[in-house]
Amino acid sequence: MLKKVLIGVLCGAAILTVGILLGHYGIKSGSSAPAWVEDVVRDVDESLIEKFLAEVDNMEIQENLRELTKVPHMATTAGDEKTVQYMLKRWQDPDTGLDQAWREEYMVYLSFPDPKKPNTVTVVSPSNAVLYKARETEKPYGPDQRDPEVVQPYAAYAPAGNPQGKLVYANQGKPSDYQLLNQTLNLTGTIAITRYGGAGRAAKAINAAPYGVIGVLVYTDPRDINDGLMSDINETYPNSWYMPPSGVERGSFNTLYGDMLTPYLAAKEETYRIPPENITGVPPIPTQPIGFEDAYALICELDGEAAPPEWQGGFNCTYKFGGPGFKSTSSFNNSDVKLDIYNREEVKNSSNVMGVIQGSVEPDRYVIYGNHRDSWVHGAIDPSSGTSVMLEVTRVLGRMVKQGKWRPRRSIIFGSWGAEEFGLIGSAEYTEQYFTKLSERTIAYINVDIAVFANATLRASGMPSVQNVIFTAAKQVKAPGLDSTSVYDNWLRFANRSSPAYGTIPRVGSLTGAGSDYAAFVHYLGIASMDISYTYDRTKTKARIYPAYHTAYDTFDYCSRFIDPGFTSHQAVARTAGNVLIRLADSLVLPLNCSDYAESLEGYLDTALHLYQDQLTAEKISMEPLKRAVAKFRSAAIHLDQVIKGSDLANETPLKVRRINDQLMLLDRAFLDPLAFPDKYAYRHVIWASSNARQPTFPGLADAYANANSSRLTRDWEKVHYHLSILSQAIEGAAHTLVDVI
Repeated sequence: MLKKVLIGVLCGAAILTVGILLGHYGIKSGSSAPAWVEDVVRDVDESLIEKFLAEVDNMEIQENLRELTKVPHMATTAGDEKTVQYMLKRWQDPDTGLDQAWREEYMVYLSFPDPKKPNTVTVVSPSNAVLYKARETEKPYGPDQRDPEVVQPYAAYAPAGNPQGKLVYANQGKPSDYQLLNQTLNLTGTIAITRYGGAGRAAKAINAAPYGVIGVLVYTDPRDINDGLMSDINETYPNSWYMPPSGVERGSFNTLYGDMLTPYLAAKEETYRIPPENITGVPPIPTQPIGFEDAYALICELDGEAAPPEWQGGFNCTYKFGGPGFKSTSSFNNSDVKLDIYNREEVKNSSNVMGVIQGSVEPDRYVIYGNHRDSWVHGAIDPSSGTSVMLEVTRVLGRMVKQGKWRPRRSIIFGSWGAEEFGLIGSAEYTEQYFTKLSERTIAYINVDIAVFANATLRASGMPSVQNVIFTAAKQVKAPGLDSTSVYDNWLRFANRSSPAYGTIPRVGSLTGAGSDYAAFVHYLGIASMDISYTYDRTKTKARIYPAYHTAYDTFDYCSRFIDPGFTSHQAVARTAGNVLIRLADSLVLPLNCSDYAESLEGYLDTALHLYQDQLTAEKISMEPLKRAVAKFRSAAIHLDQVIKGSDLANETPLKVRRINDQLMLLDRAFLDPLAFPDKYAYRHVIWASSNARQPTFPGLADAYANANSSRLTRDWEKVHYHLSILSQAIEGAAHTLVDVI
């Protein structure tokens, strides 16, 4: 019986072998392969990219912006709903729309002023007479500022209250500022006035409270935003791009991102919510932003010692600490500053608008392109410049799809995020709801928020792996007003660095904080991300951001007259970002470069060795494991580069291409450690997390070292060792993902 079985098996194997040989050699060379084979091996079509670049229209972008800025559209307001409907209309258009478009809703925790009881800031005498009252609204120069839906300037998430006390000047509200001030004055029961910059919005109040400060004012100093200019007669808007004296920067005064009542959970109606009193990272004391015309009236009347030179600003007076309070020669002598704040919190329905172009070959691989939709007022620059660009990108690509001329290899997801201004809420909730799917399937995230700060040069930030694809795209786009110069070459003139591998190249920034909707994709999901915009020539202005930022003056008029007349910089951003998008969606092998990542890790290592090695050696803490890990990553990156360059991947099995692409796609996931930063909500990326130390090196190590070097405690040096171990093992683990299967 066994003999018969063996004979049968051998005969079957022989017949199978003959069949395979006959099948292989029997196919004539001219026979056509199945239709899907051609799709599987297709690479990015350069002629299609040229067609895309040619069809991006600056006038279409201008009209997009005109439509988006007709009314104020703060999150969850009627104006916001109008923009939701506009996005859906555009993305569901039968001729230029996407395959699908829909709204995704979340119930989120927001903060608003009371329209019936406006917040006020006054100077009151000992008899409680009002000697001075700050503006409640910004000065109107046209119909945009007179719109009844313009929200009063306020500090979102600052608590209600009515503090009254003597005024002190606390510079930027950094911990060091309050420490210095406290050495001179008793801060208990005082009101502190601070200027934007140096510390986050909420931090200015969080840092103040331990010293007994009971209220905080925040203003934008003309030295920091206006190059010192202050007059709206001929120097500021409506005569130039500079902030007028009554301009007030609104903002979200919280340090976390995402919905604060549903940490790590999508904020759906039935989701568990923590008690509001358990929220952290918001001001513990009433806080209110004001314009610099009101700040001038207060600061220049202060008594006390002169503040240090680095605390001085743009007013034509000496900035003083305060007595506390005002000088004896002032009409405000012996008077208090009083804040009457009536902010209230609400859980409201906020919508993301989502759209998709489904991929033809790898529909389960996503390239995501996003920007938020909500603004503080009309929001022409922030965020509607980015939304206008996104709508033009989708118009051109959507038409190609509808006409049957193109379909991407991979799926493209477009996100118009809601409630970003309140703490990146829409994008964060999206990543929480679809955490597993996005973690496993997302190639990259492209963020274009403020598309155009000004019209001088491109600015880009991102993971090192996306540097090369941005460069490739920028080289194909003409710089606005410079027909013989590419965006890349123009960028090189304004911001460059020396690379060991490439020589002089444009400087690409890092996404180390939570300044826009890339945050959840970088820090929470570990997805290769980038942020692209056009910006100003920093040799010509010291403005920390475009001057109308978050004010009632950020309007279509402001943008079209002072930021980008003709909208050609918007067009350049659309062409560059869209080019990157097509390459990520269509390239056979993903245009992500792990050797560029190795260069960044080596730069971080060199800085760490220079700053920390001597002291760590004295503490008997070795940096050798970190050195070995970075060297191993470089070796692995070289290996993967050689595999890619040495393979004819168009003629390889599709599984090999997929394997290589997965290695490139998942690289940043290897740097995630959910336990690395227990005090930093939703920060898990050990290379790009935010850092208080502000050193160009590994953030956890930098912060741990700064703390230990200050305290000199054994347990803090042990924390340095802990972060070295986290880093070493994360980098070595990432290296292992780049080599062959085992």
